[in-house]
Amino acid sequence: MKNLTLQNIAAACGGVLTGAQGREDTEISAVTTDSREVSDGCLFAAIAGSRVDGHDFIPEVLNRGAACVLAERMTGGCTGPAVLVPSVPSALQSIAEFYRRGFDIPVIGVTGSVGKTTAKEMLYAVLSQKYCVHKTAGNFNNELGVPLTLFGLREEHTAAVVEMGISDFGEMTRLTRMVRPDYALFTIIGHSHLETLGSREGVLRAKSELLQCVPENGTVFYNGDDDLLPGLECGTRRVVTFGLGGGCAVHAENVRALENGFTACDIVCGAHRIAAEIPAYGDHMVYAALAAAALGLELGLTDAEIERGIKNYEGAGHRSRMVRTGKITLIDDCYNANPTSTASAIRSLAKLPGRRVCILGDMLDMGGQSESLHRGIGAICREQGVDLLLTCGEMMRFAAEEAGERARSFESRSGLIAALPELIREGDAVLVKASHSMGFDEVCKALEAL
Repeated sequence: MKNLTLQNIAAACGGVLTGAQGREDTEISAVTTDSREVSDGCLFAAIAGSRVDGHDFIPEVLNRGAACVLAERMTGGCTGPAVLVPSVPSALQSIAEFYRRGFDIPVIGVTGSVGKTTAKEMLYAVLSQKYCVHKTAGNFNNELGVPLTLFGLREEHTAAVVEMGISDFGEMTRLTRMVRPDYALFTIIGHSHLETLGSREGVLRAKSELLQCVPENGTVFYNGDDDLLPGLECGTRRVVTFGLGGGCAVHAENVRALENGFTACDIVCGAHRIAAEIPAYGDHMVYAALAAAALGLELGLTDAEIERGIKNYEGAGHRSRMVRTGKITLIDDCYNANPTSTASAIRSLAKLPGRRVCILGDMLDMGGQSESLHRGIGAICREQGVDLLLTCGEMMRFAAEEAGERARSFESRSGLIAALPELIREGDAVLVKASHSMGFDEVCKALEAL
């Protein structure tokens, strides 16, 4: 890895290099926090977690070929190469910041309350038509995941897309010091992490810390349909808006659902008019396509390259995944949930043929507004003509109350799953959405097995 010698690693994080006499200039091959992923020449970072302490694996990883360990202490009488630091997570961030500075390529930082991962994957699909793109793996978007993402950069990469997620004030400042994005992309400011951020205004304030390390000649892209994002203080940075509204620099026209469940639209920016076919379900996918088109145009892609990239999009995990089981049309969107994304998914469901069924679980981290926000979801189900609402969770029962006689609430996920054969009919369009820890992937499995 470029410039990541043991000596430079120690210097970057202020650590003490021990047990490496004569090997100070050894360049490591990779960085991992998982002892199962240790390979010859790598740096193993020993993270002390709540259930597993990486320090316990130091003897094993050194025996298996790790070039060095990053640790707060040595265990098992080991005397192998080590960089000793007061805090391994903090040291990893410092090393990642040092490593990132060695790359002079366009880096896009992606944040927002909703749609970060979808936007990241869409950006990757589009920009890959011209660049060799490195992207965040999965949702490695926090203070541990972002350093590991940056360590994945290699000399062949000519662009990078880094997802950046937070739950409290100050976190984005630490992330952006590592990422140092040339371009900032804001998706939506929604109701997320309200227990720590207090309000949507607090969410905006915390997310906007991203701008601290965007250069003054950089560019900020944001969703112009969001009511709060126009309040971003971007200084002298260039601003590009995207959205469904004609006032946005990059906007969509003729948005429509295709017979195969995909979404299509025309993306318009000045003289550019791009016929976009998005291989995913839901109107909210249009925003990801618009963001990717905006960045693509900024970075010199042709209309044809952008159109091809959007068509090559592949979703990640349980996000807007449409499955035709032979009995029903299943929309598996149970990776995460908040009021904005859930409302959007319900409105998209309402456009599908057949009896519309919503199976919803709790939206977590809503703070003191939780009951009212869940009731709001029930009201949307009623307004959109949802034929059957099935809920599970302490908070989502309020949605069932609000939705009225077409709703049924279950005390347990197992009880809900047991009732599905009697409640779901052939030809139904079924949306499944909940916060990830609600375990609604099990509900999706049961529906696919019907």
